[in-house]
Amino acid sequence: MNLALGIRLWCELLSSDKYSVPEEFRKNKSSHHFYIVNTFHFNSTYWEDKKKFHLQGGKTGFDSNETKLPTYWSTSFSKICLGMRIAGQLRFIVINKKADSLYSLIADGKYRDTSLGRNMWKKLTGPSASLQPNCNKEGFNADAYDDPRFNKDKSKARIGIIGNEQNNCKSCDSRIGFGTGGYPQEDNTCGNVVKHKGDRGDRNINAMGYIMVQ
Repeated sequence: MNLALGIRLWCELLSSDKYSVPEEFRKNKSSHHFYIVNTFHFNSTYWEDKKKFHLQGGKTGFDSNETKLPTYWSTSFSKICLGMRIAGQLRFIVINKKADSLYSLIADGKYRDTSLGRNMWKKLTGPSASLQPNCNKEGFNADAYDDPRFNKDKSKARIGIIGNEQNNCKSCDSRIGFGTGGYPQEDNTCGNVVKHKGDRGDRNINAMGYIMVQ
């Protein structure tokens, strides 16, 4: 696995309901994609702006090419399919969520919850997935926003779940998600990171991320 690629987040927006099969994706000419590079982790303005990037990368399927298309802020949906590729293995989960666009859910930085549960999020990284037992704050812009002493440095995710070994969400040391950042691995922007009492131990798993909508 190329480490330089492994710590990048590469996402896709699909209008097709065939998003679960890579081969069908490649045939679907109406697919839409967007991209966040590794330097644009949780704190990147790419989550908050309407700037496109590398449009050609939107034609190549489930690979390591990166792209951000205008569909990030212009495509409405009722379902979000989240995928991660780790060591060549693709895994997906689905969120039933209606919104005008992903931009409308993320750009303002406000927390918006989901209710998948920690076990569903762990399916993205497979049997090696690990999280701390408490907090379990999940959804969009998951962070310790209620306490500015912690929200800049601890684990956070634009889309995902964060965990803590303590019974609060102020000092989280674990996450699974997309557009992540913070302790204990600031440069891991997509995947699974854990330190201190994860249910399957410490982890630093880098993934290629895919976000698709219907």
